[in-house]
Amino acid sequence: MPSPFSRRTRIALAAAGVLVAVPAIAVIVLLNYDWNRARPWLNDKVSEAIDRPFAIRGELSLTWERQGRGDADRTWRDYLPLPHLVARDVHVGNPSGWAAPAEMASVGRFSFAIDLLPLLEHKLSIPVLRFDTPVVWLQRKADGANNWTFKPADKPSPWKLDLQRVVLDKGTVHYSDALTRVDAVADVDTLNADPAYGVAWTLRGKWNQQDVTGGGKAGAVLSLQQQATPYPLAANINVGGNSIAVTGTLTRPSALTALDMRLKLSGPSMARLYALTGVLLPETPAYATEGHLTGHLGARENRWIYDRFTGRVGHSDIAGKLEYRYGQSLPRPLLTGAVQSKLLQFSDLGPLIGADSNASKQARGVAPVQPGDRVLPVEPFKTERWTALDADVGFKALRITRDKDLPIANLDTVIDMRDGVLSLKPLDFDIAGGRFTSRGRRTAAAVNRDAIGAELSAAARHLKLRQLFPRIEEMQATVGEVNADISLSATGNSVAGLLGTSNGELKGVINEGSVSKLLLEEMGLNIGNVVLTKLVGDKQVKLNCMVTDFGVNNGLMRSRLFVVDTSDAKIDIAGTVNLGNEKMDLTLRPDAKGVRVISLRAPIYVRGTFKEPAVSVDKGVLALRAGGALALAAVAPVAAILPLINAGPGETTGCATLLAQQGGKPVAPPPGKSPRR
Repeated sequence: MPSPFSRRTRIALAAAGVLVAVPAIAVIVLLNYDWNRARPWLNDKVSEAIDRPFAIRGELSLTWERQGRGDADRTWRDYLPLPHLVARDVHVGNPSGWAAPAEMASVGRFSFAIDLLPLLEHKLSIPVLRFDTPVVWLQRKADGANNWTFKPADKPSPWKLDLQRVVLDKGTVHYSDALTRVDAVADVDTLNADPAYGVAWTLRGKWNQQDVTGGGKAGAVLSLQQQATPYPLAANINVGGNSIAVTGTLTRPSALTALDMRLKLSGPSMARLYALTGVLLPETPAYATEGHLTGHLGARENRWIYDRFTGRVGHSDIAGKLEYRYGQSLPRPLLTGAVQSKLLQFSDLGPLIGADSNASKQARGVAPVQPGDRVLPVEPFKTERWTALDADVGFKALRITRDKDLPIANLDTVIDMRDGVLSLKPLDFDIAGGRFTSRGRRTAAAVNRDAIGAELSAAARHLKLRQLFPRIEEMQATVGEVNADISLSATGNSVAGLLGTSNGELKGVINEGSVSKLLLEEMGLNIGNVVLTKLVGDKQVKLNCMVTDFGVNNGLMRSRLFVVDTSDAKIDIAGTVNLGNEKMDLTLRPDAKGVRVISLRAPIYVRGTFKEPAVSVDKGVLALRAGGALALAAVAPVAAILPLINAGPGETTGCATLLAQQGGKPVAPPPGKSPRR
C-alpha cells in the first residue's frame, strides 16, 4: 500500500526527528556521562588559565534544574531547565612562589547554572553562582603584590561573562594586608528567619595594631544584573575604640557606584579615624555623630558625602556636611564642606593644640607628655599627615563658653590646606564686647627635620576691660576698651615650641576711660587709701591711657614701653616674659599724682613661672622708708607718718607722647629669622 506522505514530506519529518533526537540524545549522554572522568583535564585547563593550582577533589556532576526565582520575576525562559554544574571540594592555590599558606580559597560545594541560548553569541550567561562553606584567604604584601589578581589573558577573549546573582552560604574570609596593616577574619552564616537579610557575619582581628571586632548582616542574594534592586547591608564595627555603625543599601554592586547608608560614628578622638579612612581630622575630645553617607565610585574619581550629620564633640554640638574626593583627577584627596556649632565649650578646643590635660590625652589615645610645671602645650603636631590630603572646610560657632566666663561668639574660620600648608583664613570671633581678627598660617615646609614654620598676624578691637576679667570683682566697675595688634613668626613642632622661638612685636592701647580706684590703690600699696576706700566705697578714676609695646626675640618678650596713666597715678612696667622657659621678670613702679596716706611706693616684682607666679615688694625700699618713720617717731610721733605721705608731682604723662613712642603696627620677620635691630 503506498505511503500517504510524499517523498518530500517524509524527508522533512526525518530531518525534524533528527533535530529532536540529537538534543535528546545529547541530554541523555550529558546526564549519564561520568563527569568525574573529566576532572583531570578540567583541573589542568583551569590551572593553566589562571596560572595557579586549581583542583576539584570531590564529585563533579551535571543536573538539569529550573531557576528558583519568584513568580513575579519569571519569564518563559525560567520554565526551561538549565544545565547545573556541581563541584565539591574545590581548591584554588596562590601564585607561584607565594609564601604559606599555599591555598587562596577552598569551597565545600560550588555550583552554577548556564543559560544555553547566549552561548550562540559567545556569551557565558550564569544566572546563579553559589558558594557553600567557602574558606578564602586574601593577602597583599608590603610591595603591593596580592594573591587575588589572576594572570591576564594574552589577547582579549571572544567570550563575555554575564554573572547575574551570587549566593553565599556560610564560610570564612581572612584578609591580610601589609599596606593597610589589616589582619582580620570574617565568619559568614546563613539567616533563615530574617526576611530582610539572608546572611550574617562576625569580624575579629587587627587594624593598625588595634583590635577590630564587629558584625553585620547582608542580603542572601547579590544581584549583579538587576542594578536597581537594592542590596541591603548593616554593620557594627569597633576599631581601637572607634564605633562605626551603618545601615543602608548598595544599588549598583557590579560597579560599586551607589552606596546609600545611615552612618553613626563615635570614638575617643576624630583623629583616630585617620588610620581607618585616610581622612585627616583634628584631635578632639570624645565624639559621636550620625548622618547620611553616600558613595559614588567612578573610573577616575571617587566621592564620599557625609551629609546632614549632627552630633557632639565633648560637650559641644556639631552639624554640617563634608565631602571627600580622591582619584586620578586630583593630586591628593580633597576634603571640603562646612561645619557649624551652636554652643562650643572652650575646653573642647584644647585637644586641637594639645592644651588638654594628660588624663584627656590618655582618653583620646595620646601619650601624656605635658610636664606638670609647664602651661604651654608641648604635644607635637602631626605634620607628617599634612601632605595626606588637601582641605577647604569652613567652621562657624555661634557661641563659645569657658565656664560661663569670657564668652566668645560668632567664630568664623576656614581651614585651608594645600600641598602641606595649613592656613586659617580668616580666624575671627567676638570676645569681651569686641572683635578679634587674624590671618594665621602654618606651613609644613620644614625648617629642619623636627620643626615647621608659622606666621600669625592678628588684631583685637574694642575689647571691654571688665568683660576680659569677669571674675575680678574690682574690675566690674571698670570702663575702657582694649585695642591691640600682634605679628609673630616662629619655628617649632608644638605650641610651646613655636612660642619659645617666636619673633615679632605686640602692641596695645587702652583708650580713654576709667578704672577702679581700689584696684590702683592695691597695686600701689597705698595702705591708708585702701582702708579708706574699703570704708567709704570704691570710685572710678579717669584712665588717660595704657600703652604697651613688646618686642619678641627668640621667645623672649621685652617691655619696650608699658605705661598705665590715670588721673591719680602712673605705673611704669618693665622687664621680660620668657615664652621658652615660661618665666617672668617684671617690675611695676607705681607713682601717685596726689596726696596718699601711708603710701609705701615700693616697686612690685612679678616673677616666677606661668604655672606659679610670685608677686613681691622691694623690701629694701620698704625698710628705708620704715626706718625714716621710726627715726622721726623718736622726735615727734605725729611726724612719723610724713615719709609715708606722698604729695606726688601732680602731672599727667601725655598720651600722645606715649602713642608716638609706640610707633607703627607690629611686624615680624619670616619664620626662623631674627628681627632687625
